Amino acid sequence: MAVEIVMPKLAMAMQQGTVLEWTVEEGARVEQGQIVLVIETEKVSYECESPADGFLHILVAPETTVAVYEKLALVAENEIELTALQQKEGSGTAAVSEKSGPSANQSDARASAGDDVDPNAKKKSRISPLARKLAARHKLDLGGITGTGPGGRILKEDVEKALQEKADHSGSVRSKESGEVIDGKRVKATLPVKGMRKAVAEHMMSSLSTSAQVSGSGEFIMDKMVRLRTSLIHKEKETGVRVSYTALMIRALVKAVEHVPLVNASLINDEIKIWEDINISVGVDVGTGSTDSGLVAPVLKNCADKNLMQISSAVKDLSTRARKGKLMPDELTGGTITFSNVGMFGLGWTVSTPILNQPQAVVVQPGAIFQKPVVENGEIMVRWAMTMSITFDHRILDGGPVGQFFGKLKEICENPEYLHL
Repeated sequence: MAVEIVMPKLAMAMQQGTVLEWTVEEGARVEQGQIVLVIETEKVSYECESPADGFLHILVAPETTVAVYEKLALVAENEIELTALQQKEGSGTAAVSEKSGPSANQSDARASAGDDVDPNAKKKSRISPLARKLAARHKLDLGGITGTGPGGRILKEDVEKALQEKADHSGSVRSKESGEVIDGKRVKATLPVKGMRKAVAEHMMSSLSTSAQVSGSGEFIMDKMVRLRTSLIHKEKETGVRVSYTALMIRALVKAVEHVPLVNASLINDEIKIWEDINISVGVDVGTGSTDSGLVAPVLKNCADKNLMQISSAVKDLSTRARKGKLMPDELTGGTITFSNVGMFGLGWTVSTPILNQPQAVVVQPGAIFQKPVVENGEIMVRWAMTMSITFDHRILDGGPVGQFFGKLKEICENPEYLHL
C-alpha cells in the first residue's frame, strides 16, 4: 500500500508551505530516509525525506503553495502500484511532468537517438537544492565546481566558495547582462520577490503600519568593554569559546531587561503582555553575493538562564546554521525583544532607525565601536565609543521606562563588571 508524503507542520504557527523542488524524478526508485523534495516556509528551506522504500509518485508541482498536512506525493510499494497511481484521474503528474523531467528509460532513448543531452545533467543530480538555487541565481556554471558532500555532492558552501573565487578574480560577482532595458536603463539582474525576500518585505511594512514606532539613539563609552573582550579572547584556549561583542551586548541586554521588565512585552488583543521569558531575536544577514540579500532573526531562548559562554556558543551556532539554511521554523519564533548588530558591517554605520519585529515592543541596534576624542574633566581624551539605537512601540511604552532601560543598558555596557551580577 502506498505511503503518503504530506506538507509537514514545522512550527506551531505554520499554516502552509511551498514545494520548492523535487530532488528526484517522477517514478524514481527511492529509499526510506532519502531526500526527495525541498519545501520553503516564509524564512527557511527544509529538505524532506521519503518515509518508505518504493517508487515516487508526485502529486504537487514545484512553486505550489499548499496547506500543512496536504498530500504532496505517494511512495508506491512496487512498479505495478506506481502505474495504477499514475493512471488515476487528478493524479497531478501532468502538472510536474515538465519540471520533473523524463524517466531514466526516456533519457536513455533520447541519448541513443542522438538528441542533445545536458552535459551537466549528471552533476545536477548530485547537488543540494539550496546549492542549485544559489548557482542558478548567479548563473554559475556547475561544471567547474567540486563537491565536498557525500559522493561528491555539491553543497551550498561549495557554490559560495566558487562565487567568492569568482569575485576575487573579477573584482565582483556580476550577472551576465540580461539585455532588458526599462526607461532607458539597462537591467543588471532581476530578483523575484518571493520566499524570504517577500516575507521580509511584508513583515516590515506590516510592522510600520500596525504600531506607533519611535526611534532614538545615544552614545556609549566602550573602553572597559573593549578591554574585557580582549582579555576573554586571550582565554579562548582555556574556555574553548571565542566570545564576541554580540554575546557581550546580548548579556548586557538581558540584565537591562531584568531591570525594566516592561520592555520585554507585546500588545495582544488590547492587553499588554509582559513576558517572563527573555527570548532574544538575533538579526542575521544571510545574503550571498553582490546582488543577493536576506535577513532572518533566529531566537536565543531563555537567555536569563544562560551565562556569557553559553550565550556566545548559542549565538555562533544559530548564526552559522542560519547562513547555511539549516534553521528549523521553531527557531525563528517566540522572540520577545530583538538585537540587531549592524556595527559588524563597518565603522561607517553608527546610527539607525530599526523597525520593530512584531509583536515585540523593542528592538536595539548597536553601531560600530570606534575611537573618537571626548572631553573629560576639561581635557580631550581618546575613547572607544559606540552608538546604540533603539526603536520602541509607543502604544506599549512611554519615554520614562524606555529611558530607564536605555540608561541601564548604557551603565552595564560602560561597566561590564555588572555582567556577572
